[in-house]
Amino acid sequence: MNIVLLSGGSGKRLWPLSNDVRSKQFIKIFQKPEGNDISEEAYESMVQRVYRQIRKVDADAKITIATSKSQVSALHNQLGEQVGISVEPCRRDTFPAIALATAYLHDMLGVPADEAVVVCPVDPYVNDDYFQTIKRLWELAQAGTANLTLMGIDPTYPSEKYGYILPKSKDEVAKVDTFKEKPDAATAQKYIDAGGLWNGGVFAYKLRYVLDRAHELIDFTDYQDLFDKYETLTKISFDYAVVEHEKDIAVLRFAGEWKDLGTWNTLTEAMEGNAIGDVRMNEKCENVHVVNELGIPVLAMGLKNVVIAASADGILVSDKEQSSYIKPFVDAIDQQIMFAEKSWGSFRVLDVKPESMTIQVTLNPGHGMNYHSHEHREEVWTVISGRGKAILDGSPRMISAGDVIRMPIGCKHTVFAETELQMIEVQLGKDITVSDKIKHELPWHK
Repeated sequence: MNIVLLSGGSGKRLWPLSNDVRSKQFIKIFQKPEGNDISEEAYESMVQRVYRQIRKVDADAKITIATSKSQVSALHNQLGEQVGISVEPCRRDTFPAIALATAYLHDMLGVPADEAVVVCPVDPYVNDDYFQTIKRLWELAQAGTANLTLMGIDPTYPSEKYGYILPKSKDEVAKVDTFKEKPDAATAQKYIDAGGLWNGGVFAYKLRYVLDRAHELIDFTDYQDLFDKYETLTKISFDYAVVEHEKDIAVLRFAGEWKDLGTWNTLTEAMEGNAIGDVRMNEKCENVHVVNELGIPVLAMGLKNVVIAASADGILVSDKEQSSYIKPFVDAIDQQIMFAEKSWGSFRVLDVKPESMTIQVTLNPGHGMNYHSHEHREEVWTVISGRGKAILDGSPRMISAGDVIRMPIGCKHTVFAETELQMIEVQLGKDITVSDKIKHELPWHK
């Protein structure tokens, strides 16, 4: 099975655990099947959960994640360096993203044009039967059931958040009669009474179909040409560019559990316990969920129907119903990103001053930073645990707990971790910005 997972968005409705580089799908909030303690290692993110579920249903599935440059490091950190990624140079909505991923599969991975692929979001909260239906969807597309084959979710209530698919019959696999935009509750009930299904944004097609449509709308030759001119493409959704113009569409029904965890209110419904991290509650608390990523205790007393989320980026204390309206408040917050996952590990900002920044850096075993220098700041590393190797202007030295390394302005430097390596990095300068970084080639292989 070929499957493309669409991974986008900044997930601001899940602030403070999500930010511009840490979307909701990277928050480790779901207990692993084998997890039985409260440590971070016992939890997995949405993307890790979905990836594991796909592998469980189809161990040989070819998984490609279509995402922006800002998410590549987090994907490598959580899924490993070998995960397939189709990188969008910038955001251009779902049709350009899917066209680019389709060209990537065909031109870069050698998937034949007459093979089918399933496209679905990276972040649904579902059980394994969802991915068994995904595999069935792929089989239908491979058999040529229709030019497009969609998954329709059996609705459980008249939702105003989803579009609706109206099939021509109530068969498990049916031709599609029409689509309806997000309705009000009364209209949604009419759609359900008429056999309407939620549109979960899942569809399958043969690669040739989308490649042909892409060539009709975009002047390009191959994947690399499309990638190079991606920034010039018109922003348009797959629904508007493809689905609305296609007459031969089939839908496969899915009646299992399916949730879109886009707000704190819905996300807490999927949490197996009421607390993650160092959390204390008294017996007067009712329907309270707490996620604490800080290294200090959070105490809740006498609260009802409340969500509390604490991270390096901020603290949220909200009535669960009101938490759905968080976005305009988060949009008004302008601050340094305080936590991010990188391909080599993660960093957490501890302190920001006008001419200094203090960061805790964690490097995963066997990983290292780019070899780089800075024009406007110097850095001081203090190793607090682990072992590794630092390289300064081409000269290597072994480092371990207690070592202090200073890099003056212009010094080329990097560090590689033999074991998990934790350091405190102090940046000193009058112009400390993320753009002050010049990458270099190592004079010798690590």
